[in-house]
Amino acid sequence: MGNASRLLPLIPLIPGISSLVLALFGRAMGRAWAGRLASGAVGASLVLAAIGFADVTGAAPGQRAITVQLFEWVAAGSFHARAALVLDPLSSIMALVVTGVGFVIHVYSQGYMVGERDIGRYFSYLNLFIAFMLLLVLAENLLFMFVGWEGVGLCSYLLIGFWFERETANAAGMKAFIVNRIGDFGFLIGILMTFVVFGTVSFAEFLPLVPTQDARVLNAIGILLFVGAIGKSAQIPLHVWLPDAMVGPTPVSALIHAATMVTAGVYMVARTAPLYAEAPMALGLVGAIGAVTALLAATIALAQEDLKRVLAYSTVSQLGYMFLACGVGAFSAAIFHLVTHAFFKALLFLCAGSVMHALAGETNIRKMGGLRERLPVTYRTFVMGTLALAGIPPFAGFFSKDEALWSAFREGYFLLWAAGLAGAFLTALYMGRLWILVFEGRFRGGSETAHALPESPPSMTWPLWALAAGSAVVGFIGIPHHSWIETFLAPSLAVRTPRPSSMYVEASLMILNVVIAAGGLLLARRVYSAEPGLPETMVKEPGRLHRLLREGYRVDALYDVLIVRPVLLLSRVVLWRAVDRSLVDGSINGWARLVRVGGEGLRLSQSGNLRLYLFFLFAGVMALLGWMILGTTWAS
Repeated sequence: MGNASRLLPLIPLIPGISSLVLALFGRAMGRAWAGRLASGAVGASLVLAAIGFADVTGAAPGQRAITVQLFEWVAAGSFHARAALVLDPLSSIMALVVTGVGFVIHVYSQGYMVGERDIGRYFSYLNLFIAFMLLLVLAENLLFMFVGWEGVGLCSYLLIGFWFERETANAAGMKAFIVNRIGDFGFLIGILMTFVVFGTVSFAEFLPLVPTQDARVLNAIGILLFVGAIGKSAQIPLHVWLPDAMVGPTPVSALIHAATMVTAGVYMVARTAPLYAEAPMALGLVGAIGAVTALLAATIALAQEDLKRVLAYSTVSQLGYMFLACGVGAFSAAIFHLVTHAFFKALLFLCAGSVMHALAGETNIRKMGGLRERLPVTYRTFVMGTLALAGIPPFAGFFSKDEALWSAFREGYFLLWAAGLAGAFLTALYMGRLWILVFEGRFRGGSETAHALPESPPSMTWPLWALAAGSAVVGFIGIPHHSWIETFLAPSLAVRTPRPSSMYVEASLMILNVVIAAGGLLLARRVYSAEPGLPETMVKEPGRLHRLLREGYRVDALYDVLIVRPVLLLSRVVLWRAVDRSLVDGSINGWARLVRVGGEGLRLSQSGNLRLYLFFLFAGVMALLGWMILGTTWAS
């Protein structure tokens, strides 16, 4: 573990320094060198993360955690918080995922962002995103984690609004920033309450003390921390920012959805797993929110017409599966699904970027179709990502999603299991719909576009193959149940002793999952292949249910009526008119008027008329004499 302790601080530091260099000199470097520097920095962090991971796996089970203190950060009375990093089984896996998938996305960006004017700023933000996410997963305490937590929120705002000259990008970036502040407020209160209860925010210090505390206190802390996770990981009801975030560059969408930002909430719950294991109400809320999100987001994805928004709602749904697994106590299953999801979701977003590259930025799936022969690499890799997301063996999503659903069934959470199973069917259905409408049938984009559909350059296709390979093989680390990943993560998580189960029941449920996923894909093929004009018909003559799903159950409209408009009205009527115009401007303007009136009065006394001056002098002398005489009289 000696190597890991020396190299650990460099893992987040290298992309952080690279970000600073790119911010200062990126424009002068040019596109090629800026991309190489950014990719090289993340690649170096990947190598260091791999070395750290190897050291952790090679250590004895009881010695798989090292802490490196950087400096004493906060010391105020009895409150102390260190700027320290910890490398253990959980953080080493997360660091490997963040740097590995992040490196592939950086390489892809070099081809995708060709022609972008401000490429230095783009790669600077991208490197900073990786640095803050690494800080988040390696932080030794909750307060230091909060620095990375806020950092990824800042980077998401910067990258979603990267094309700031577009009003939609500005609005989406602001929306993501504001919605996350709502969740982060709860998270910060949870951190403060943790200190009040335990006297520390260090994971190594307060988690062992959890069994000594009252369950009601632990439930309160767990719920407050989970509020932050709801915002950061886009769970209902704070999910509304993530679909709008698709206006940013597609590699940014891939990074947010696969390796950074939205996975932070799942990681935080897993990191504090011993607390949630002793807080049944908070844990139940985690599972319930996850199951509801997994199901409802899948239904919304069915009616979306934008390629990236379908994938965005898919991410919201899959994050729901991760929280569902956490909610039934299967934290290792949640991290397993997080790892596999990082590969196939990054793959699907980058495939979407490849399609957009060929179609000059088009994202409307009604204007696609017939791309199977025109974009062969994109098609094949997209199919692999689709099969992984749908849960078809032997692709990665099958193993991790099956583990999450099996954990819910095994622990007796049959309602959550049923919701997850229904969501799995809908996942296969909307991904089958996407597959067919984008790649099969005839091209619907117009004859002027059909003749110019080149496959993406190697700088974009090789990353697709790399992620497709990961989507195909990474799931095997979860074979069999009670596998290597569960054993490896056990020191970092509160792993419950699973209930006794029948091998035949487990095998039957596994087969059921495959049948459900295959049924969803086959139904999509039957419906959309038999009626290729169905998308246009549903858009022109949408039913009430289709319109409701397309509008995301009108949650945004509800927020607009209940929150946005009243806040704007309050701002205009009270804050602007009453406070700003009347109080602030009124007080300033009032003093100005007072000075002006006083000046005009004094101006009359400086007329230059000698007789008037003598009159004022005489009046002054008489007034002074009168005051002295009266004063003497009263004194006597």
